[in-house]
Amino acid sequence: MDSRVLKSKSTPLTEGPHRAPARAMFKAVGFTDDDLRKPLVAIANTWTEIGPCNYHLRELAEAVKEGVRAAGGTPMEFNTVTISDGITMGTEGMRASLVSREVIADSIELVVRANMFDAVVALASCDKTLPGTVMALARLDVPALMLYGGSIAPGQFEGKSVTIQDVFEAVGAHAAGAMSDARLTALEDHACPGAGACGGQFTANTMALACEFLGISPLGSASVPATVADKLEVSRRMGHMVMDLLKRDIKPSAILTRQAFLNAVASVSASGGSTNAVLHLIAMAHEAGVQLSLDDLGDVFSKVPLLCDLKPGGRYVATDFYAAGGSRLLARRLAEMGLLDTSCVTASSRTLGDDLADAKETPGQDVIRPADQYLKPTGGIAILKGNLSPEGCVVKLVGHERLVHRGPARVFESEEDAFEAVQSGAIHPGDVVVIRNEGPRGGPGMREMLAVTAAIAGTPLGKTVALITDGRFSGATHGFMVAHIAPEAAVGGPIALVREGETVVIDTANHVLSVEVSDEELRNRAREWKPRPRRYNSGVFAKYADTVSSAALGAVTNASRNAELALAR
Repeated sequence: MDSRVLKSKSTPLTEGPHRAPARAMFKAVGFTDDDLRKPLVAIANTWTEIGPCNYHLRELAEAVKEGVRAAGGTPMEFNTVTISDGITMGTEGMRASLVSREVIADSIELVVRANMFDAVVALASCDKTLPGTVMALARLDVPALMLYGGSIAPGQFEGKSVTIQDVFEAVGAHAAGAMSDARLTALEDHACPGAGACGGQFTANTMALACEFLGISPLGSASVPATVADKLEVSRRMGHMVMDLLKRDIKPSAILTRQAFLNAVASVSASGGSTNAVLHLIAMAHEAGVQLSLDDLGDVFSKVPLLCDLKPGGRYVATDFYAAGGSRLLARRLAEMGLLDTSCVTASSRTLGDDLADAKETPGQDVIRPADQYLKPTGGIAILKGNLSPEGCVVKLVGHERLVHRGPARVFESEEDAFEAVQSGAIHPGDVVVIRNEGPRGGPGMREMLAVTAAIAGTPLGKTVALITDGRFSGATHGFMVAHIAPEAAVGGPIALVREGETVVIDTANHVLSVEVSDEELRNRAREWKPRPRRYNSGVFAKYADTVSSAALGAVTNASRNAELALAR
Protein backbone atom coordinates (compact mmCIF):
# COMPACT_ATOMS: atom_id res chain seq x y z
CA MET A 1 0.00 0.00 0.00
CA ASP A 2 1.18 3.52 -0.84
CA SER A 3 2.79 5.03 2.28
CA ARG A 4 1.00 8.29 1.56
CA VAL A 5 -2.31 6.54 2.23
CA LEU A 6 -0.98 5.27 5.55
CA LYS A 7 0.25 8.80 6.40
CA SER A 8 -3.26 10.25 6.41
CA LYS A 9 -2.71 11.74 9.87
CA SER A 10 0.91 12.89 9.63
CA THR A 11 0.99 14.26 6.07
CA PRO A 12 -0.08 17.77 7.16
CA LEU A 13 2.84 17.76 9.62
CA THR A 14 5.63 16.71 7.24
CA GLU A 15 4.66 17.31 3.60
CA GLY A 16 4.97 20.40 1.39
CA PRO A 17 7.34 23.39 1.16
CA HIS A 18 5.58 25.18 4.02
CA ARG A 19 6.56 22.30 6.38
CA ALA A 20 10.29 22.87 5.87
CA PRO A 21 10.71 24.27 9.42
CA ALA A 22 9.17 21.13 10.92
CA ARG A 23 11.35 18.87 8.77
CA ALA A 24 14.43 20.86 9.75
CA MET A 25 13.73 20.20 13.41
CA PHE A 26 13.12 16.48 12.78
CA LYS A 27 16.43 16.30 10.88
CA ALA A 28 18.22 17.89 13.84
CA VAL A 29 17.60 14.71 15.85
CA GLY A 30 18.52 12.32 13.03
CA PHE A 31 15.40 11.70 10.95
CA THR A 32 15.85 11.72 7.14
CA ASP A 33 13.62 12.69 4.25
CA ASP A 34 12.99 8.98 3.68
CA ASP A 35 11.96 8.54 7.33
CA LEU A 36 9.52 11.43 7.11
CA ARG A 37 7.88 10.06 3.96
CA LYS A 38 6.81 6.95 5.90
CA PRO A 39 3.95 6.61 8.41
CA LEU A 40 4.92 8.06 11.80
CA VAL A 41 4.38 5.66 14.67
CA ALA A 42 4.39 6.95 18.24
CA ILE A 43 6.19 4.78 20.79
CA ALA A 44 4.61 6.02 24.02
CA ASN A 45 6.91 4.81 26.77
CA THR A 46 6.43 4.81 30.53
CA TRP A 47 10.08 4.03 31.29
CA THR A 48 11.52 5.08 34.64
CA GLU A 49 14.43 4.08 36.83
CA ILE A 50 12.30 4.60 39.95
CA GLY A 51 11.54 0.97 40.72
CA PRO A 52 11.75 -2.30 38.76
CA CYS A 53 8.36 -2.40 37.02
CA ASN A 54 9.17 -0.13 34.07
CA TYR A 55 12.96 -0.10 34.31
CA HIS A 56 13.47 -2.37 31.26
CA LEU A 57 11.06 -0.60 28.93
CA ARG A 58 13.78 1.33 27.09
CA GLU A 59 15.18 -1.96 25.83
CA LEU A 60 11.73 -3.22 24.82
CA ALA A 61 11.00 0.09 23.07
CA GLU A 62 14.12 -0.36 20.92
CA ALA A 63 12.85 -3.78 19.86
CA VAL A 64 9.41 -2.35 19.04
CA LYS A 65 11.07 0.34 16.91
CA GLU A 66 13.04 -2.32 15.03
CA GLY A 67 9.75 -4.02 14.20
CA VAL A 68 8.12 -0.78 13.04
CA ARG A 69 11.06 0.08 10.77
CA ALA A 70 11.13 -3.42 9.30
CA ALA A 71 7.41 -3.12 8.49
CA GLY A 72 7.81 0.23 6.71
CA GLY A 73 7.11 2.81 9.42
CA THR A 74 9.11 5.47 11.21
CA PRO A 75 8.95 5.12 15.02
CA MET A 76 9.32 8.14 17.30
CA GLU A 77 9.61 7.55 21.02
CA PHE A 78 8.46 9.81 23.83
CA ASN A 79 8.05 9.30 27.54
CA THR A 80 5.43 10.02 30.17
CA VAL A 81 5.16 9.79 33.94
CA THR A 82 4.75 6.77 36.16
CA ILE A 83 4.39 6.32 39.91
CA SER A 84 5.62 3.16 41.65
CA ASP A 85 2.83 1.99 43.94
CA GLY A 86 5.11 -0.40 45.78
CA ILE A 87 7.52 2.40 46.68
CA THR A 88 4.95 5.06 47.60
CA MET A 89 2.63 2.67 49.46
CA GLY A 90 1.72 3.81 52.95
CA THR A 91 2.93 7.38 52.42
CA GLU A 92 1.54 10.69 51.27
CA GLY A 93 3.08 9.93 47.88
CA MET A 94 0.55 7.17 47.27
CA ARG A 95 -2.07 9.87 46.67
CA ALA A 96 -0.32 10.51 43.35
CA SER A 97 -0.85 6.99 42.01
CA LEU A 98 -4.42 7.13 40.71
CA VAL A 99 -3.97 10.76 39.71
CA SER A 100 -1.12 9.58 37.48
CA ARG A 101 -3.51 7.40 35.50
CA GLU A 102 -5.26 10.54 34.27
CA VAL A 103 -1.98 12.37 33.64
CA ILE A 104 -0.64 9.44 31.62
CA ALA A 105 -3.76 9.35 29.48
CA ASP A 106 -3.79 13.12 29.02
CA SER A 107 -0.09 13.37 28.18
CA ILE A 108 -0.13 10.58 25.59
CA GLU A 109 -3.23 12.07 24.00
CA LEU A 110 -1.59 15.48 23.86
CA VAL A 111 1.67 14.32 22.29
CA VAL A 112 -0.02 12.09 19.71
CA ARG A 113 -2.55 14.74 18.70
CA ALA A 114 0.12 17.45 18.57
CA ASN A 115 2.40 15.43 16.33
CA MET A 116 -0.35 13.84 14.23
CA PHE A 117 0.97 10.30 14.55
CA ASP A 118 -0.52 7.67 12.26
CA ALA A 119 -0.36 4.84 14.81
CA VAL A 120 0.71 4.20 18.41
CA VAL A 121 2.41 1.48 20.45
CA ALA A 122 2.16 2.20 24.18
CA LEU A 123 4.52 0.46 26.61
CA ALA A 124 3.24 -0.05 30.14
CA SER A 125 4.13 -2.07 33.20
CA CYS A 126 3.39 -0.56 36.63
CA ASP A 127 -0.23 -0.54 37.75
CA LYS A 128 -1.66 2.79 36.52
CA THR A 129 0.35 2.83 33.32
CA LEU A 130 -1.76 0.05 31.82
CA PRO A 131 -5.21 1.66 32.11
CA GLY A 132 -3.70 5.11 31.54
CA THR A 133 -2.20 4.12 28.19
CA VAL A 134 -5.34 2.30 27.05
CA MET A 135 -7.53 5.24 28.02
CA ALA A 136 -5.38 7.41 25.73
CA LEU A 137 -5.56 4.90 22.87
CA ALA A 138 -9.35 4.83 23.18
CA ARG A 139 -9.54 8.63 22.96
CA LEU A 140 -7.17 8.87 20.00
CA ASP A 141 -8.71 6.03 17.97
CA VAL A 142 -5.81 5.59 15.58
CA PRO A 143 -4.42 2.08 14.93
CA ALA A 144 -2.73 1.14 18.20
CA LEU A 145 -1.87 -1.51 20.72
CA MET A 146 -0.46 -1.74 24.24
CA LEU A 147 2.64 -3.79 25.10
CA TYR A 148 2.98 -4.93 28.71
CA GLY A 149 6.54 -5.05 30.04
CA GLY A 150 5.94 -8.33 31.87
CA SER A 151 6.25 -9.75 35.35
CA ILE A 152 9.32 -9.80 37.55
CA ALA A 153 10.80 -13.19 38.41
CA PRO A 154 10.01 -14.38 41.95
CA GLY A 155 12.61 -13.82 44.63
CA GLN A 156 14.01 -16.69 46.66
CA PHE A 157 13.98 -16.60 50.45
CA GLU A 158 14.57 -19.55 52.77
CA GLY A 159 13.88 -21.98 49.95
CA LYS A 160 10.59 -20.40 48.87
CA SER A 161 9.49 -18.16 46.02
CA VAL A 162 8.51 -14.73 47.33
CA THR A 163 7.08 -11.46 46.00
CA ILE A 164 6.75 -7.93 47.29
CA GLN A 165 3.53 -9.09 49.01
CA ASP A 166 5.65 -11.18 51.37
CA VAL A 167 7.71 -8.13 52.32
CA PHE A 168 4.64 -6.05 53.17
CA GLU A 169 3.22 -8.90 55.28
CA ALA A 170 6.59 -9.41 56.94
CA VAL A 171 6.31 -5.84 58.26
CA GLY A 172 3.21 -6.93 60.19
CA ALA A 173 4.93 -10.05 61.44
CA HIS A 174 7.96 -8.01 62.48
CA ALA A 175 5.78 -5.56 64.42
CA ALA A 176 4.12 -8.50 66.18
CA GLY A 177 7.53 -9.87 67.20
CA ALA A 178 7.28 -12.88 64.91
CA MET A 179 10.17 -11.86 62.63
CA SER A 180 13.62 -10.62 63.52
CA ASP A 181 15.34 -7.56 62.06
CA ALA A 182 17.85 -9.80 60.29
CA ARG A 183 15.21 -11.98 58.61
CA LEU A 184 13.22 -8.94 57.51
CA THR A 185 16.34 -7.43 55.94
CA ALA A 186 17.21 -10.72 54.24
CA LEU A 187 13.72 -10.94 52.76
CA GLU A 188 13.94 -7.30 51.64
CA ASP A 189 17.25 -8.06 49.91
CA HIS A 190 15.91 -11.03 47.92
CA ALA A 191 12.24 -10.32 47.16
CA CYS A 192 12.75 -8.35 43.93
CA PRO A 193 15.55 -9.90 41.84
CA GLY A 194 15.34 -7.65 38.77
CA ALA A 195 13.16 -5.78 36.32
CA GLY A 196 9.45 -6.39 35.87
CA ALA A 197 6.12 -5.72 37.52
CA CYS A 198 5.13 -7.24 40.87
CA GLY A 199 4.93 -10.98 40.50
CA GLY A 200 1.53 -12.17 41.76
CA GLN A 201 -1.88 -11.65 40.22
CA PHE A 202 -1.67 -8.14 41.57
CA THR A 203 -2.92 -5.05 39.72
CA ALA A 204 -0.32 -4.92 36.94
CA ASN A 205 -0.64 -8.59 35.96
CA THR A 206 -4.41 -8.44 36.39
CA MET A 207 -4.70 -5.47 34.02
CA ALA A 208 -2.22 -7.01 31.58
CA LEU A 209 -4.34 -10.16 31.38
CA ALA A 210 -7.52 -8.07 31.08
CA CYS A 211 -5.99 -6.08 28.21
CA GLU A 212 -5.19 -9.31 26.36
CA PHE A 213 -8.79 -10.51 26.72
CA LEU A 214 -9.94 -7.01 25.80
CA GLY A 215 -7.89 -7.37 22.62
CA ILE A 216 -5.84 -4.16 22.83
CA SER A 217 -2.80 -6.35 23.66
CA PRO A 218 -2.33 -9.49 21.55
CA LEU A 219 -3.22 -12.68 23.43
CA GLY A 220 -0.08 -14.31 24.80
CA SER A 221 2.08 -11.18 24.68
CA ALA A 222 1.59 -9.99 28.25
CA SER A 223 2.20 -13.20 30.16
CA VAL A 224 5.75 -13.47 28.78
CA PRO A 225 7.91 -12.41 31.78
CA ALA A 226 9.97 -9.23 31.71
CA THR A 227 13.46 -10.64 31.50
CA VAL A 228 13.13 -13.79 29.39
CA ALA A 229 14.69 -13.65 25.93
CA ASP A 230 11.32 -14.11 24.22
CA LYS A 231 10.18 -10.71 25.48
CA LEU A 232 12.37 -8.88 22.96
CA GLU A 233 10.97 -10.95 20.10
CA VAL A 234 7.44 -10.28 21.34
CA SER A 235 8.30 -6.56 21.31
CA ARG A 236 9.58 -6.71 17.73
CA ARG A 237 6.36 -8.44 16.68
CA MET A 238 4.39 -5.60 18.24
CA GLY A 239 6.10 -3.22 15.81
CA HIS A 240 5.01 -5.38 12.88
CA MET A 241 1.51 -5.77 14.32
CA VAL A 242 0.84 -2.06 14.68
CA MET A 243 1.83 -1.54 11.05
CA ASP A 244 -0.56 -4.33 10.07
CA LEU A 245 -3.33 -2.63 12.05
CA LEU A 246 -2.52 0.59 10.18
CA LYS A 247 -2.66 -1.14 6.79
CA ARG A 248 -5.97 -2.81 7.68
CA ASP A 249 -7.29 0.42 9.28
CA ILE A 250 -8.25 -1.44 12.48
CA LYS A 251 -8.69 1.13 15.23
CA PRO A 252 -9.30 0.78 18.97
CA SER A 253 -12.99 1.51 18.41
CA ALA A 254 -13.22 -1.79 16.51
CA ILE A 255 -11.50 -3.63 19.37
CA LEU A 256 -12.80 -1.95 22.53
CA THR A 257 -16.41 -3.13 22.29
CA ARG A 258 -18.82 -3.98 25.09
CA GLN A 259 -18.37 -7.71 24.50
CA ALA A 260 -14.60 -7.28 24.63
CA PHE A 261 -14.90 -5.54 27.98
CA LEU A 262 -17.05 -8.38 29.31
CA ASN A 263 -14.34 -10.80 28.14
CA ALA A 264 -11.81 -8.76 30.12
CA VAL A 265 -14.00 -8.89 33.23
CA ALA A 266 -14.21 -12.68 32.84
CA SER A 267 -10.41 -12.91 32.87
CA VAL A 268 -10.27 -10.94 36.12
CA SER A 269 -12.86 -13.21 37.70
CA ALA A 270 -11.20 -16.45 36.59
CA SER A 271 -7.70 -15.36 37.64
CA GLY A 272 -8.58 -14.00 41.10
CA GLY A 273 -7.39 -10.58 40.03
CA SER A 274 -7.11 -7.22 41.72
CA THR A 275 -10.10 -5.17 42.83
CA ASN A 276 -8.45 -2.25 41.02
CA ALA A 277 -9.54 -3.87 37.76
CA VAL A 278 -13.11 -2.84 38.56
CA LEU A 279 -12.15 0.83 38.73
CA HIS A 280 -9.87 0.71 35.69
CA LEU A 281 -12.16 -1.28 33.37
CA ILE A 282 -15.03 1.12 34.01
CA ALA A 283 -12.69 4.07 33.34
CA MET A 284 -11.37 2.49 30.12
CA ALA A 285 -14.89 1.71 28.94
CA HIS A 286 -15.88 5.32 29.63
CA GLU A 287 -13.10 6.56 27.35
CA ALA A 288 -14.14 4.06 24.66
CA GLY A 289 -17.76 5.21 24.83
CA VAL A 290 -18.90 1.81 26.12
CA GLN A 291 -21.55 1.47 28.81
CA LEU A 292 -20.12 -0.66 31.63
CA SER A 293 -21.46 -0.49 35.18
CA LEU A 294 -20.70 -2.10 38.51
CA ASP A 295 -23.79 -4.24 38.04
CA ASP A 296 -22.43 -5.48 34.70
CA LEU A 297 -19.21 -6.52 36.37
CA GLY A 298 -21.09 -8.13 39.24
CA ASP A 299 -23.08 -10.26 36.78
CA VAL A 300 -19.88 -11.60 35.20
CA PHE A 301 -18.21 -12.21 38.58
CA SER A 302 -21.21 -14.28 39.66
CA LYS A 303 -20.99 -16.55 36.59
CA VAL A 304 -17.25 -17.02 36.00
CA PRO A 305 -15.50 -19.40 38.43
CA LEU A 306 -12.07 -18.91 39.94
CA LEU A 307 -9.74 -21.14 37.92
CA CYS A 308 -6.24 -19.80 38.68
CA ASP A 309 -4.33 -20.62 41.85
CA LEU A 310 -2.35 -17.37 41.94
CA LYS A 311 -1.03 -15.09 44.65
CA PRO A 312 -2.12 -13.14 46.65
CA GLY A 313 -4.84 -15.66 47.55
CA GLY A 314 -3.20 -18.72 46.01
CA ARG A 315 0.14 -20.46 45.71
CA TYR A 316 1.67 -19.46 42.38
CA VAL A 317 3.20 -16.39 40.74
CA ALA A 318 2.94 -14.91 37.26
CA THR A 319 5.96 -16.78 35.88
CA ASP A 320 4.26 -20.05 36.91
CA PHE A 321 1.11 -18.92 35.06
CA TYR A 322 3.21 -18.35 31.93
CA ALA A 323 4.93 -21.72 32.25
CA ALA A 324 1.58 -23.49 32.68
CA GLY A 325 0.19 -22.17 29.40
CA GLY A 326 -0.56 -18.54 30.15
CA SER A 327 -3.37 -16.39 28.89
CA ARG A 328 -4.09 -18.52 25.81
CA LEU A 329 -4.77 -21.56 28.00
CA LEU A 330 -7.04 -19.58 30.32
CA ALA A 331 -8.88 -18.18 27.31
CA ARG A 332 -9.39 -21.68 25.94
CA ARG A 333 -10.77 -22.83 29.30
CA LEU A 334 -13.28 -19.98 29.41
CA ALA A 335 -14.24 -20.38 25.75
CA GLU A 336 -14.94 -24.09 26.30
CA MET A 337 -17.25 -23.08 29.16
CA GLY A 338 -19.13 -20.65 26.90
CA LEU A 339 -17.95 -17.66 28.94
CA LEU A 340 -16.14 -15.69 26.20
CA ASP A 341 -17.21 -14.00 23.01
CA THR A 342 -14.51 -15.38 20.73
CA SER A 343 -15.64 -13.33 17.72
CA CYS A 344 -14.11 -10.11 19.10
CA VAL A 345 -11.36 -8.52 16.98
CA THR A 346 -7.94 -8.13 18.64
CA ALA A 347 -4.71 -6.22 18.05
CA SER A 348 -3.35 -9.26 16.21
CA SER A 349 -5.82 -8.38 13.39
CA ARG A 350 -7.45 -11.75 14.13
CA THR A 351 -10.32 -12.74 16.42
CA LEU A 352 -9.92 -13.86 20.00
CA GLY A 353 -10.99 -17.32 18.87
CA ASP A 354 -8.16 -17.40 16.33
CA ASP A 355 -5.67 -16.28 18.97
CA LEU A 356 -6.64 -18.86 21.60
CA ALA A 357 -6.41 -21.70 19.05
CA ASP A 358 -2.64 -21.61 19.64
CA ALA A 359 -3.05 -22.53 23.35
CA LYS A 360 -0.71 -25.16 24.76
CA GLU A 361 -0.90 -26.70 28.22
CA THR A 362 2.13 -27.90 30.13
CA PRO A 363 1.45 -31.49 31.25
CA GLY A 364 0.84 -31.81 34.99
CA GLN A 365 0.39 -28.09 35.66
CA ASP A 366 -2.15 -27.13 38.33
CA VAL A 367 -1.94 -23.34 38.10
CA ILE A 368 -4.84 -23.00 35.64
CA ARG A 369 -7.55 -25.45 36.65
CA PRO A 370 -9.96 -27.29 34.32
CA ALA A 371 -13.59 -26.19 34.45
CA ASP A 372 -14.63 -29.09 36.69
CA GLN A 373 -11.82 -28.40 39.20
CA TYR A 374 -12.44 -24.71 39.94
CA LEU A 375 -11.19 -23.18 43.17
CA LYS A 376 -14.42 -21.27 43.76
CA PRO A 377 -17.72 -21.48 41.84
CA THR A 378 -17.77 -17.69 41.38
CA GLY A 379 -14.97 -15.21 40.77
CA GLY A 380 -12.48 -13.70 43.18
CA ILE A 381 -14.43 -10.42 43.42
CA ALA A 382 -18.03 -9.46 44.18
CA ILE A 383 -19.99 -6.20 44.03
CA LEU A 384 -21.92 -5.20 47.16
CA LYS A 385 -24.54 -2.53 47.82
CA GLY A 386 -26.50 -1.51 50.89
CA ASN A 387 -27.04 1.36 53.29
CA LEU A 388 -23.28 1.81 53.63
CA SER A 389 -22.65 1.90 49.88
CA PRO A 390 -25.72 2.80 47.82
CA GLU A 391 -23.66 3.27 44.64
CA GLY A 392 -21.73 0.06 45.17
CA CYS A 393 -18.38 -1.25 46.39
CA VAL A 394 -16.00 -4.13 45.77
CA VAL A 395 -15.08 -7.08 48.01
CA LYS A 396 -12.20 -9.48 47.51
CA LEU A 397 -13.15 -13.15 47.95
CA VAL A 398 -9.77 -14.84 47.45
CA GLY A 399 -7.37 -15.58 50.27
CA HIS A 400 -10.07 -16.39 52.84
CA GLU A 401 -13.16 -18.57 53.21
CA ARG A 402 -15.49 -16.16 55.02
CA LEU A 403 -18.64 -15.08 53.24
CA VAL A 404 -20.20 -13.13 56.11
CA HIS A 405 -18.68 -10.93 58.79
CA ARG A 406 -20.53 -9.04 61.50
CA GLY A 407 -18.60 -6.90 63.97
CA PRO A 408 -18.08 -3.57 65.69
CA ALA A 409 -16.82 -0.63 63.64
CA ARG A 410 -13.38 0.72 64.51
CA VAL A 411 -13.44 4.08 62.77
CA PHE A 412 -10.33 5.85 61.44
CA GLU A 413 -10.15 9.07 59.45
CA SER A 414 -7.02 8.09 57.51
CA GLU A 415 -4.82 5.15 56.57
CA GLU A 416 -2.08 6.32 58.93
CA ASP A 417 -4.41 6.28 61.94
CA ALA A 418 -5.55 2.74 61.13
CA PHE A 419 -2.00 1.50 60.56
CA GLU A 420 -0.90 2.87 63.92
CA ALA A 421 -3.80 1.09 65.62
CA VAL A 422 -2.90 -2.22 63.98
CA GLN A 423 0.78 -1.86 64.86
CA SER A 424 0.03 -0.96 68.48
CA GLY A 425 -2.30 -3.92 69.05
CA ALA A 426 -5.45 -1.79 69.36
CA ILE A 427 -7.42 -3.90 66.85
CA HIS A 428 -9.15 -7.00 68.23
CA PRO A 429 -10.57 -10.21 66.74
CA GLY A 430 -13.96 -9.64 65.13
CA ASP A 431 -13.46 -5.90 64.55
CA VAL A 432 -14.39 -4.15 61.31
CA VAL A 433 -11.70 -1.58 60.55
CA VAL A 434 -13.34 1.42 58.84
CA ILE A 435 -10.96 3.74 56.95
CA ARG A 436 -12.63 6.79 55.46
CA ASN A 437 -11.74 10.08 53.79
CA GLU A 438 -9.41 8.18 51.44
CA GLY A 439 -11.69 8.20 48.37
CA PRO A 440 -11.10 9.87 45.00
CA ARG A 441 -11.94 13.36 46.27
CA GLY A 442 -11.31 12.94 49.97
CA GLY A 443 -7.83 11.47 49.68
CA PRO A 444 -7.49 12.88 47.20
CA GLY A 445 -6.28 10.10 44.97
CA MET A 446 -7.88 7.06 46.58
CA ARG A 447 -4.77 5.56 48.15
CA GLU A 448 -4.23 1.82 48.25
CA MET A 449 -4.28 0.33 51.74
CA LEU A 450 -1.62 -2.38 51.43
CA ALA A 451 0.35 -1.15 54.42
CA VAL A 452 -2.69 -1.71 56.64
CA THR A 453 -4.08 -4.83 54.98
CA ALA A 454 -0.67 -6.52 54.91
CA ALA A 455 -0.04 -5.59 58.55
CA ILE A 456 -3.33 -7.32 59.41
CA ALA A 457 -2.66 -10.31 57.14
CA GLY A 458 0.78 -10.80 58.68
CA THR A 459 -0.77 -11.50 62.10
CA PRO A 460 -3.48 -13.85 63.45
CA LEU A 461 -5.94 -10.97 63.01
CA GLY A 462 -5.98 -11.76 59.30
CA LYS A 463 -8.41 -14.63 59.93
CA THR A 464 -10.80 -12.70 62.15
CA VAL A 465 -10.81 -9.01 61.17
CA ALA A 466 -12.55 -7.30 58.25
CA LEU A 467 -11.71 -3.92 56.72
CA ILE A 468 -13.84 -1.48 54.72
CA THR A 469 -12.77 1.75 53.03
CA ASP A 470 -13.65 4.35 50.44
CA GLY A 471 -10.04 4.03 49.32
CA ARG A 472 -8.48 1.25 47.26
CA PHE A 473 -6.54 -1.94 47.84
CA SER A 474 -3.32 -3.10 46.28
CA GLY A 475 -3.60 -6.13 44.07
CA ALA A 476 -1.44 -7.83 46.71
CA THR A 477 -4.17 -7.41 49.32
CA HIS A 478 -5.97 -10.50 50.51
CA GLY A 479 -8.36 -11.19 53.35
CA PHE A 480 -11.91 -10.04 54.04
CA MET A 481 -11.59 -6.54 52.60
CA VAL A 482 -14.13 -4.14 51.05
CA ALA A 483 -13.03 -1.12 48.98
CA HIS A 484 -14.27 1.63 46.64
CA ILE A 485 -17.24 2.38 48.92
CA ALA A 486 -19.37 4.95 47.10
CA PRO A 487 -20.47 7.60 47.71
CA GLU A 488 -17.26 8.36 49.57
CA ALA A 489 -16.98 10.09 52.94
CA ALA A 490 -15.77 13.38 51.44
CA VAL A 491 -19.13 13.96 49.76
CA GLY A 492 -21.20 12.85 52.73
CA GLY A 493 -21.59 9.20 51.79
CA PRO A 494 -22.92 6.88 54.52
CA ILE A 495 -19.41 5.71 55.45
CA ALA A 496 -18.91 9.25 56.81
CA LEU A 497 -21.81 8.69 59.21
CA VAL A 498 -20.69 5.44 60.88
CA ARG A 499 -19.79 5.75 64.56
CA GLU A 500 -17.34 3.78 66.68
CA GLY A 501 -18.75 0.47 67.88
CA GLU A 502 -21.75 0.30 65.58
CA THR A 503 -22.31 -3.09 64.00
CA VAL A 504 -21.21 -3.46 60.38
CA VAL A 505 -22.42 -6.44 58.33
CA ILE A 506 -20.59 -7.73 55.23
CA ASP A 507 -22.75 -10.37 53.55
CA THR A 508 -21.18 -11.46 50.28
CA ALA A 509 -23.74 -14.21 49.70
CA ASN A 510 -26.47 -11.58 49.46
CA HIS A 511 -24.19 -8.84 48.07
CA VAL A 512 -24.87 -6.48 50.98
CA LEU A 513 -22.74 -4.05 52.98
CA SER A 514 -24.67 -2.40 55.79
CA VAL A 515 -24.48 -0.79 59.20
CA GLU A 516 -27.15 -1.64 61.76
CA VAL A 517 -28.50 1.88 62.05
CA SER A 518 -31.99 2.94 60.98
CA ASP A 519 -32.53 4.85 57.74
CA GLU A 520 -34.08 7.70 59.72
CA GLU A 521 -31.02 7.99 61.95
CA LEU A 522 -28.70 7.99 58.93
CA ARG A 523 -30.79 10.74 57.33
CA ASN A 524 -30.58 12.80 60.53
CA ARG A 525 -26.81 12.38 60.64
CA ALA A 526 -26.55 13.31 56.96
CA ARG A 527 -28.33 16.59 57.61
CA GLU A 528 -25.84 17.43 60.36
CA TRP A 529 -22.75 16.27 58.44
CA LYS A 530 -20.16 18.82 57.41
CA PRO A 531 -17.24 18.20 55.03
CA ARG A 532 -13.74 18.03 56.46
CA PRO A 533 -11.20 20.67 55.40
CA ARG A 534 -9.51 19.80 52.11
CA ARG A 535 -5.99 18.41 52.36
CA TYR A 536 -4.86 20.44 49.32
CA ASN A 537 -6.10 23.81 48.13
CA SER A 538 -3.80 24.23 45.13
CA GLY A 539 -1.81 22.22 42.64
CA VAL A 540 -2.55 18.95 40.91
CA PHE A 541 -4.27 17.29 43.89
CA ALA A 542 -6.71 20.19 44.27
CA LYS A 543 -7.43 20.13 40.54
CA TYR A 544 -8.02 16.38 40.68
CA ALA A 545 -10.36 16.63 43.68
CA ASP A 546 -12.39 19.28 41.83
CA THR A 547 -12.90 17.12 38.74
CA VAL A 548 -12.84 13.44 39.74
CA SER A 549 -15.99 11.32 39.63
CA SER A 550 -17.32 8.68 41.99
CA ALA A 551 -15.45 5.38 42.19
CA ALA A 552 -18.63 3.78 40.83
CA LEU A 553 -17.95 5.68 37.59
CA GLY A 554 -14.28 4.67 37.48
CA ALA A 555 -12.92 7.79 39.25
CA VAL A 556 -12.43 9.47 35.89
CA THR A 557 -11.87 13.21 35.60
CA ASN A 558 -14.18 13.82 32.67
CA ALA A 559 -17.39 12.10 33.71
CA SER A 560 -20.48 13.96 32.60
CA ARG A 561 -22.60 15.68 35.20
CA ASN A 562 -25.55 13.67 33.87
CA ALA A 563 -23.81 10.40 34.79
CA GLU A 564 -23.12 11.69 38.30
CA LEU A 565 -26.76 12.73 38.73
CA ALA A 566 -28.02 9.40 37.41
CA LEU A 567 -25.84 7.59 39.93
CA ALA A 568 -27.14 9.80 42.73
CA ARG A 569 -30.72 8.88 41.82
